[in-house]
Amino acid sequence: MAYKFTLPGKTYIGSDALKESEAVIQGFGKKALIVSGKNVTGTGAVKALADTLLSCGIDWVLFNDITGEPTVEMIEAGVKRYEETGCDFVIGIGGGSPLDSAKAIAAMSVLEGQISDYMGKEIKGTFPPMVLIPTTAGTGSEATKFTIITDTARNIKMLLKGDDLIPDLAILDARFTLTAPPTVTAATGMDALTHAVEAYTSRKGNALTDIFALSAIKRIFTYLPQAFEDGKNLKAREEMLLAAYEAGVCINNASVTLVHGMSRPIGALFHVPHGIANAMLIKECLAYVLDGCYERFAAMARTIGAADDELGDKEAAQIFIEKLSELCAHLKIPTLKAYGINKDAFDRVKDKMAQDAMASGSPSNTIKEITREDLLTVYDRLW
Repeated sequence: MAYKFTLPGKTYIGSDALKESEAVIQGFGKKALIVSGKNVTGTGAVKALADTLLSCGIDWVLFNDITGEPTVEMIEAGVKRYEETGCDFVIGIGGGSPLDSAKAIAAMSVLEGQISDYMGKEIKGTFPPMVLIPTTAGTGSEATKFTIITDTARNIKMLLKGDDLIPDLAILDARFTLTAPPTVTAATGMDALTHAVEAYTSRKGNALTDIFALSAIKRIFTYLPQAFEDGKNLKAREEMLLAAYEAGVCINNASVTLVHGMSRPIGALFHVPHGIANAMLIKECLAYVLDGCYERFAAMARTIGAADDELGDKEAAQIFIEKLSELCAHLKIPTLKAYGINKDAFDRVKDKMAQDAMASGSPSNTIKEITREDLLTVYDRLW
């Protein structure tokens, strides 16, 4: 059986990545819509980008109205700004929200209707060129064909996808990530780890995604605690940015599984940031599917140096879950209760959450067969 493996059009990595990519950017158009958020604008990252564009003779317009995780309304506002100002390509700079928004805005500048019309469909079209510059190490959006947009009318986080959403250029400069606070570093880092682990235990995985996944997992277990403890540790930031990219490549080609499927409804209904929602669920979700592929979890334990070849797969797999728990504790990942979610309110909507999770298709990618009843069991175990 053949499989397809996709990557961004071009990727530049390192401290001179933005400057080295100037010629590529010049070929994309004459006026860029810069999609960002006010927090990122305040760090100086947007100014560095704007200065580079001006030195290249490229005009730009700033749309920094991405406040929190993107909604249908934010995307519509971004498309309006793009069209009214005569832009011809899009640059997203920031965390996962601005990057996802940049993809959605580029797509909806061409497509008819609302973006919610495309849930469950392959998004196709000849879209404006897209440049993505991450300022956090987590979502991997700079490498993927996915964008997550909240449909506020239905309280659903929509997973939208299509090969035409893969960016034309990804720019990875770890200096842009140095200002991420510890809580953001932890949440986004756990998002990247979730991507890598889910891709490695996905029925859609392949030989290449396995290589990227294990590499990302090893980097994250080594360097995420360092980046969390010392945000100015450039080496740790560089390694985490690479890991997030590797993990993004993984889900681009192997997709996500149970954790993401179950976390999106929690994010939509209780307004929990995506990375934190994943981190809250990852231990219970993975422990539940452990018996579906002991050998895979054992391989991850050996990759991070927590088990050797003499230990059986079942025992090594359990050690991986233990190390995962230790990492979450070190990063101060909260429980649902500690985050402030009310159990009665949670119980009232858990049927809807299980239904929305199954409808996303992500849980069915898990190697172990998963049903709606399984999801309800895991949701109960979170308490």
